[in-house]
Order: sequence, then C-alpha cells, then structure tokens
Amino acid sequence: MSSKSPHPRIAVFKFASCDGCQLSLLDLEEELLDVVGAVDLVYFPEASRRMAKGPYDIALVEGSITTHHDAEQIQHVRRQSKTLISIGACATAGGIQSLRNWQDVSEYVRTVYAKPDFISTLKMSTPVAEHVPVDLELRGCPIQKHQLLEVLSATLAGRKPNIPTGSVCLECKRQGTACVLVTAGMPCLGPVTQAGCGAICPAFDRPCYGCFGPMESANAPALAQRFRVLGLSQPEIERSFRTYNAWAWQFRRVSEGSAGAPAAGHEGRQP
Repeated sequence: MSSKSPHPRIAVFKFASCDGCQLSLLDLEEELLDVVGAVDLVYFPEASRRMAKGPYDIALVEGSITTHHDAEQIQHVRRQSKTLISIGACATAGGIQSLRNWQDVSEYVRTVYAKPDFISTLKMSTPVAEHVPVDLELRGCPIQKHQLLEVLSATLAGRKPNIPTGSVCLECKRQGTACVLVTAGMPCLGPVTQAGCGAICPAFDRPCYGCFGPMESANAPALAQRFRVLGLSQPEIERSFRTYNAWAWQFRRVSEGSAGAPAAGHEGRQP
C-alpha cells in the first residue's frame, strides 16, 4: 500500500480484447461505490485519466498477449504487482483471437493491411499465464460481475474466492431447464464448461457455447464422442470447441483431433 493512502492500490490493464471484462467492474454500479471506498483505484484508463505508477497491490489484467509490446508490458505489470489476476476468456485462454494460432498470421496481415510492413505481431495469441505467473484466473466472456466482486473481496480479505468449479449442467438442473443435449440433440458444451453464466443459453433452447471455459476435470474427449454419436463431423466438432476459449488445453486437444494430451509443440499450461 502507498504511504499516502491506507487502501490497497488497484490497477486495471488491457491487452488484446474487446474491453467487456474490465467494463464489468463499472457494471457493478452501487456495489462499485463500496469497492471504491475500500480501495485506491490508481490506474484504469477505461474509466479515469489517472495513471499512477506502481507498485500495485492488485492488478486486474484483461486480454491476450498478441504483440511483442504486449509480451514486454505484461512482464512489467507482473514486476509491479503483488497480486495479478487475469480476467476473461482472452486473458485466461487466448480469446477468440487465438483462432489465429492455427493459421498463417503473416498471410492474414498481407491480405488485410495495405502496408503490412508496418504491422508487428506475434504468431500466436496466448493467455497471460503463458508469459508470467498468475495468482488467480477469473473466466468468462465476459466475466460475471458478481464473481469479480467476490474475487476482489476475497483477495483483500486474504481468503480463497468462492467461485463455482462445477459445470453449466448443474446450473441447468437447479433451474429446472431441460437438457438440450439429451432432449434436442444439440451439441451443447455445458457438460465441460465451468458454471457462472447462469446457464442462459440452454434456458432459451440453445446449446452452451463454452463462454466460461473448461470446468475442473473437464472430460472434453467424452463429450466430443457424444457429438460424433449425434452425427457431427470432425470439422463441426472442431468449430464447437474453437470459440471463446479455443486455446484452453482441454478444448484444444479435442479440436486438434487428439483424445489424449495436446498436440506436440502445443502443450501449453496444464493444471
């Protein structure tokens, strides 16, 4: 903490992302007043012109690492932060932009940009944890605002956050929502996706798209086999698992056609 303030210093950083997760902090509305009263929000470009330098007690990091500048900056953020929390699918699993990891990025650059020689980017879009140690990951696309409040409260209190680690299926059962995988044969990712969204999609007769990433001990290969029984081809299974959390290793090994470990050369970080 700063000698000028008795409150913990919090900073919010953005890398490659849509800003939706850090805006969840502003979506807290009335609860945000309690948060602001308990902390010193010293760096948050999305909401304030205040740009205080570190060190920080807590750093919330949104977005994946996609450029050389990102890779250098996240190292600086880590050195300046006592606790680093990555928030959202981009920061925890590479985000939708990690789809580039299976393609030739240089070809995209040549096709899209009139002056490709001015573009400097990494070949892959990767989670924050593949570059620096992360103290806690909060999943979602976007994150659930009350989970963010719980994470902040728990971190400030020095306790473990009470975040669900079960599947979306549990939320469906609690709400009395019929299983769209069983009753309608939809390719639903609910059985392998972490709870937290409130099972919104199945409640409206739509399959879960895996916004909150893989649940604890997700058996993605078994679900992929179920999809094959439903008649999905391998390309269709690949597209099902390559959405917001495509680079999460549990989803990646299935979309790459492997029922075991991730493909060679793409091991990534595993629990």
